[in-house]
Amino acid sequence: MIISEAIPSNLKSKRLAVKLTSNGEQYVHQGHPWVFSDSIVKINNDANTGDLAIIFGKRRNAMIGIGLYDANSPIQLKMIYNDTASVVIDAEFFKQKIQTAYTKRLPLLETNTNSYRLLFGENDGFPSLIADVYADVLVVKLYSEIWLPYIHSILESLISISKCKTVVIRLSRGLQQSKTHQLKDGAVVYGTLENEVVQFVEHGVNFSANVIKGHKTGYFLDHRDNRRQVGLFSNGKTVLDVFSYAGGFSVHALANGATEVTSLDISAQALEIAKQNGELNTYSGVHHTIADDAFKALKHLVKKGVVFDVVVIDPPSFAKQQTEIDLAKKKYAQLAQLGEQLTAKNGLLVLASCSSRVTAQAFYDINIATLSSTKRTFKTIKNTQHDTDHPIGFPEGAYLKCGYYRFD
Repeated sequence: MIISEAIPSNLKSKRLAVKLTSNGEQYVHQGHPWVFSDSIVKINNDANTGDLAIIFGKRRNAMIGIGLYDANSPIQLKMIYNDTASVVIDAEFFKQKIQTAYTKRLPLLETNTNSYRLLFGENDGFPSLIADVYADVLVVKLYSEIWLPYIHSILESLISISKCKTVVIRLSRGLQQSKTHQLKDGAVVYGTLENEVVQFVEHGVNFSANVIKGHKTGYFLDHRDNRRQVGLFSNGKTVLDVFSYAGGFSVHALANGATEVTSLDISAQALEIAKQNGELNTYSGVHHTIADDAFKALKHLVKKGVVFDVVVIDPPSFAKQQTEIDLAKKKYAQLAQLGEQLTAKNGLLVLASCSSRVTAQAFYDINIATLSSTKRTFKTIKNTQHDTDHPIGFPEGAYLKCGYYRFD
């Protein structure tokens, strides 16, 4: 197995002895994957990013968990093992965790789908590491240098288990600017890649992802099942896909027989990708695009009196910081109000949020309160979360929520 020399294979990490505050210790016992710096009472003076942090409990002075030390983050310990039993952290340890994650994805892979998230960061025991598969191309995105001492053996296991033929490394902005490694964002570190745009299939619908330059790893896989469900609702219908990006909902709607689909996004480049993704499939409907600010464009459509049988509104995160939560809630209420006005009689309104700081209950309450303030009657069809390849391992891991509302 020939992996690029840019991937470090001989970095060593040392062991650190760590003690935490009572609250920090409680979080570890509860299986939470994050330990913030203010929860650390004692740690080695020579601690380096990537070192193994052996956490000892106060009472019995025995190990209660193991994390990776991150000197560059307020979350200084990222947990990889929440248990008291002795364990060896080596290549086999990580391989078993990858195998466990892969096994969870097998039901999804029995469908007509060859794109999936193999490792969902903390939720699969790999904090700050994402691994997505598009057909036979594996895209690994690193958000922290904690993985540099282990990444070579982890890649070997990922390749072996996923049977991928190509591996692309993507880096967070912080890692792209770091001088401590030789990795390059978008580098092909295993196999070859003839085209940076890779075609894949989800539930029988064809898509493409730019695995070298695309956002995140090239595509958003978490909404897969919601896209499938919207497609099933769209046969013979008119559909509006707001914040459409690469046209996930739009393309499923077209492929499932929608008569007319409008993709709305501020990025003309993203809309071009949406059109291209649509053309990877056979469809008879009409695909329109609107390149504009969503709030502005929705108000314009309302003013024109346009309505659609299915309206999907899936905005980017509105609350990346604690101080943005109140404003985010106002924006969600505004989108629900605009969406209702654009939904036809007997139509379906689908509202989504990926803001982890806005809880699912708060989001659904906003939607119900806003829609109830109108004169129309409606029914909540369902509330959903991530697809099955995005398992939820801790409260903050449950960022995606989606509500389906049918109007009379």
